[in-house]
Amino acid sequence: MKYIVTLNNNQYEVVVDQDGVSATTVTAPKAVAPAPVVAAPAPAPVAVVAAPVVAAPAPVAAAPVAVKGEDVLAPIPGTVCKIVATVGTTVKEGDILVIIEAMKMENEIVASRAGTVLSVIANASVVTTGDVLAVLG
Repeated sequence: MKYIVTLNNNQYEVVVDQDGVSATTVTAPKAVAPAPVVAAPAPAPVAVVAAPVVAAPAPVAAAPVAVKGEDVLAPIPGTVCKIVATVGTTVKEGDILVIIEAMKMENEIVASRAGTVLSVIANASVVTTGDVLAVLG
């Protein structure tokens, strides 16, 4: 539908349709009696069908396997940047097990005694003080 609207002594041609509203300036103002205000027809009701909400499965962290042995704990918080010893590796006291980066320094986490690596739990990239990194048997 087209309407001629006068606003501040300027005339505008307003077009209202299903796509929206557009307005253009009419170049030659006409002496127009104010048009009665006509309410736009109410839009037809639209049925809204909600899509079923499906919750995404929460990521499940792998639970560490309980292994009998001596836990090697993270002495500082940081990021695990390298795992040196793998499961089954025989290590001596002082051998490097894991390298943790903290404050732009690489910190070697070593075996406190000789033994076999039963489990490596340092698969998380970020560790805090006291996290189990590995288990020595």
